[in-house]
Amino acid sequence: MAILPSSYRLRHLPFQRCLGILTALTSRFRSRFFDPVDIASIVYFRIVFGLLMLWEVYRYFSMGWISRYWIDPPVNFPYYGFSWLEPLPGDGMYWLFGALGLLSIFITFGFCYRLSCTLFFLGFTYSFLLEQARYLNHFYLIILISFLLIFIPAHRSFSVDARMRPGIASDVMPAWALWILQFQLGVAYFIGGLAKLEPDWLRGEPMRAWLKQSMDFPVFGKYFAEPWAPYLFSYGGLLFDLAIVPLLLWRRSRPWAFGFALVFHLTNQQLFSIGIFPWMMMGATAIFFDPAWPRRVIARLRGRSAAAAEGVLLPRTDGRSQNFVLAALALYVAAQCLLPFRSWLYPGNTGWTEDGGRFAWRMKLRDKVATGQFMVRDRDSGEAWGVNPTRSLAGWQTNDLLAHPHMIWLYARFIEEEARKSGREDVEVYAWIQASVNGRPYQAFIDPTIDLTEVPYTIAPKPWVLPLTTPLP
Repeated sequence: MAILPSSYRLRHLPFQRCLGILTALTSRFRSRFFDPVDIASIVYFRIVFGLLMLWEVYRYFSMGWISRYWIDPPVNFPYYGFSWLEPLPGDGMYWLFGALGLLSIFITFGFCYRLSCTLFFLGFTYSFLLEQARYLNHFYLIILISFLLIFIPAHRSFSVDARMRPGIASDVMPAWALWILQFQLGVAYFIGGLAKLEPDWLRGEPMRAWLKQSMDFPVFGKYFAEPWAPYLFSYGGLLFDLAIVPLLLWRRSRPWAFGFALVFHLTNQQLFSIGIFPWMMMGATAIFFDPAWPRRVIARLRGRSAAAAEGVLLPRTDGRSQNFVLAALALYVAAQCLLPFRSWLYPGNTGWTEDGGRFAWRMKLRDKVATGQFMVRDRDSGEAWGVNPTRSLAGWQTNDLLAHPHMIWLYARFIEEEARKSGREDVEVYAWIQASVNGRPYQAFIDPTIDLTEVPYTIAPKPWVLPLTTPLP
C-alpha cells in the first residue's frame, strides 16, 4: 500500500476537517427532522382548521354563495390550464359543499383522517379552480394546508382514529410535521412583507384610498384622513410581515409577538372584508409556541401539572424512508420559496399586467378599477356591435373580468361561442378597456386593435396588454 507524502496529507487536512464537520452537521440536522416532539399543538391545529372550514362551509350555505358563484352565472372563468373544468350540474355544487362540511367535521374529530383530508383538499381545490374572480390568498393557503395535513399525523392523539386503532396512538410526532406548518405560515407572512417593498406601497398606496373608505372605524377612524395615516399603516404592515416570524421563533419575544399578531389581525378584520383569513391566522399562529402548550393549558385548567411528551420514542424509520421524506420536504419548500418571485421574470408593473400576481402572497397591494366593453364584428356581413359584460355577468365577476387579461381572453372566447350559437360562424372580438391602478388616471389596458379570438393565451408576456404609462398622482 502506497504511503502519501506528508506534504499531501498536510495540504488536504483542512479539507478533510471541513468535510468531517459538514458531514456531522448534516447528520445532526437530519436527525433533528425526525426527533419526537409533543403532538399536542398539531392536534390543536387540526381541530382549529376543521372548525374554521366548517364555519366557512356554513357561510356558503347561509349567504347563498353556492348558487351565486357556480349556478347563476352564465359563464365561469377557470384558471389557466383548467379550462376543461365546469361546475357540477344541477344541485351538484350543493352536494359538494355539504360533503366539504362533513369532511370538516371528520377532520376536527380525526375520523378517517387521511382520507378526509385528501377528499377535502380535492373538493376545495376543485371549487377554487372553477372561478378566478374569487381568488383570495387565504383560499390558496387553505389548499396548501389541507394538502400538508394529508401527510402530517395529526390523528394519532385525541381522535376517533386513535380510539378505534390504538396501534397508531402516540403522544409525539416527528419534528418535521410541526416545522413544515410553521414554514408555510412563515412564507405567507415573510414573503407577503417582501412583496410590499415596491414603490406604490412605500408611497402609501393603495392604503390611502382604503383608509378614506373606513373612517367609521371605531375610535381611530377620524384620523384616517391625516397625511401620515397611510404611511403608518403601510410601513407598519410591512414591518409586521417581515418581523413577526423571527419574533415568534424567539422564545423571549414570542408572547409579545403573538399579542401583536392578534391586534394586527383583529384590525384587518375591521378594516377589510377578507372572510375567515384573520381568524385562521390568529388560530394558526399559536403553533409557534412550545409544542406541548395545549397539554399544559388543559392541565392547568384542571388544576394539574403536565409535562411535555418529548421523551417518548417514535417508531424507527429506515434511511430510505427518511430520504424520501426529506426530498419531498425540500421540493415543497423550494416551490414555496420560488413560486412567489416569478413576477420578477415579467416586465412591467405586476399590479397592472397581473403576470405572476397570484399565488405570491401579494396581499392588498393593488386597488385596480376597470371599465369598458367588447366590440364584435361579423367577418362575413361586416356588421359590428358592442357587448357590455355588466348586462350578463354579476358585478363580482365583471369587477375582476375587466382587470385580468386571462379572464378578458376567456370572455372573448365566450362571446365567440355565443355568436356561433346564434348563427354567426366567423366573428372578431376586440376589447375596449380603460383601467386605473392605485389611484392613477385611467388609461387603455388592452390593445383595441387586437382580435382576441386570433391570439393564443400563454404564460409569457402578452403584447396585447398595453404597458402602464400613467404615474402615481
